[in-house]
Amino acid sequence: MLEKRGKGFFATHKLLIAITTLIGTIVGAGILAIPYVVSQSGFLIGFIIIVLLGLGILFLNLLTGEMVLRTKEQHQLTGYAEKYLGKWGKRLMTFSLLFSLYGALTAYLIGEGETLKAIFNFGNPLVYSLIFFVITFLIIYKGVKAAGKVELILIAFLLLVITLIGVFSYKDINSGYLTTTNLAKFFVPYGVIFFAFIGYPAIPEMQEELEQEKGRMKKAIIIGSLIPIVLYLCFTFFVVGIIGLENFELLGPNQRIATIALSVYSSPILGTFANIVAVLAMFTSFLTIGIALTEVYEYDYLFSRRKALLVAFSIPVLVTIFKLSTFITVIAITGAVAGGLEGILIILMYWKAKVLGERKPEYSLKPRKILKVLSVVLVVMFTLGIIYQIYVNFF
Repeated sequence: MLEKRGKGFFATHKLLIAITTLIGTIVGAGILAIPYVVSQSGFLIGFIIIVLLGLGILFLNLLTGEMVLRTKEQHQLTGYAEKYLGKWGKRLMTFSLLFSLYGALTAYLIGEGETLKAIFNFGNPLVYSLIFFVITFLIIYKGVKAAGKVELILIAFLLLVITLIGVFSYKDINSGYLTTTNLAKFFVPYGVIFFAFIGYPAIPEMQEELEQEKGRMKKAIIIGSLIPIVLYLCFTFFVVGIIGLENFELLGPNQRIATIALSVYSSPILGTFANIVAVLAMFTSFLTIGIALTEVYEYDYLFSRRKALLVAFSIPVLVTIFKLSTFITVIAITGAVAGGLEGILIILMYWKAKVLGERKPEYSLKPRKILKVLSVVLVVMFTLGIIYQIYVNFF
């Protein structure tokens, strides 16, 4: 972690650092799965879901921020769940966080294999996945911490990729790909897009980074939540417009990753560059999440380091080896189920904090009636999303 209290850039630009922390937590490998699922329902439907779900998550992030500011002690989400919802709240939050961590590790492991295969253009994706796993496992085993701000550099590269796609491939955009709509698949993008917007765990860290400038928390959350919406819309517009559903469908289930599709149907050089950015993004995310999951078992459950590593990585490796799921399916299930459950718990925690919080927050959302209506709407939506995703994937 970079020093927060010393002089220099990170001490004098606290608002910017808080914003980039949230963006860096939200934007990850989920963006690579959005274009394919949106191409199934149609860009217009995808546009609506990205905007509405993005604004819904913005609302949740604001609820989380106010809850954090109403609490004297510093916690992570499991700690806030125990404080405001009791033991059952902590158990559910722990389950949902573990679910999301395992889902992300599995998706990244599958995605890395396919993306490395696309870059080198030979070999077996499973072999690349296992090589990638061995390298990252050894790094985590040795206890090397992932660089906390590396993802910010990768976001800059992602912005560059989107710009280059727009500049060099705009002539290849087929308006027909963007105007096709399939109402029967209206909800297909839901889980993937939800996964791509999850960033709640960053809010407590943002409070710590802002230090004496907590009054700027609301602004940081709003900006940090809106930028990913714009980023996802631009990326999806270009990729869907260039590739289209019919070309996505010609690829294998694990090759429908946006950067792989670009390397096949757009400029090979641009596609390769985009794939390298994707590999690096998944690499840093895998390291960060792998360390976090290992430490959950090592510190919270007092497992030995070897046992913690075994429990943390056995499920992602087994799912990848036996091909029990695909990159996009794992992301969709994780987003809808884990993201939805976390969202419901955050709403319940927020209303409890309104009553039980020990300090006056630097901002308070109003009016109360509208907040209650929005809370009920989101709880219903998240519940239906969980049921839908479980039904379409397991029944």
